[in-house]
Amino acid sequence: MARMSPGDRRQAIVDAALKVALRKGLAATTVRDVATEMGTSSGLIHHYFDSMDEVLAAAFEQAAGNDLAITTAAMAAELVAVGKLRAFFRTYASTDQDWAFQLWLDAWAEASRRPALRRTSQRLNVAWQQLLATTIHNGVADGSLESPDPDAAAWRIISLLDGLSLQVVAHRSTLDRATVFNWVTRTTEVELALPTGALTASVPV
Repeated sequence: MARMSPGDRRQAIVDAALKVALRKGLAATTVRDVATEMGTSSGLIHHYFDSMDEVLAAAFEQAAGNDLAITTAAMAAELVAVGKLRAFFRTYASTDQDWAFQLWLDAWAEASRRPALRRTSQRLNVAWQQLLATTIHNGVADGSLESPDPDAAAWRIISLLDGLSLQVVAHRSTLDRATVFNWVTRTTEVELALPTGALTASVPV
């Protein structure tokens, strides 16, 4: 490999791990796989990471963190709570993101056996919930939304959205994406006392 700075080398390892994980799944990705992807030795991986758990956690954080950043930016561009909710569902509902949902499914499945991956997935899950909770809190404050407990409402919404979206990925013939987001947006409208159809502009066609 060409000479790289330590930071660039570490990034190359994470990039390679993510490529392998998207092909094989997090559980099946090994140090040898990552080394082969990079065209280097397993010893290089061990030099920069103490364990494969840390490699996988970093790879997962890169992918999931990027999605979070995209949604955060889209919501920040909106001025009112309903617009922010639409942006949340619109970006979350991107039709080319099945691979991202599969990665989350893998991360949750592996979390009990991999502490670093568990900490990373938990932190990112809370960050997604907080995006919703903050929007709901602000909407309640300005009178555009109603909720006696915005934090709990955010957990209910994100849990329903995650659960149904993962059904689409794991069991493709059971539900389709449009149905999932129709259900979730309508449930959100009821949860937050919004009129029917207030969020349907965010549902993918």
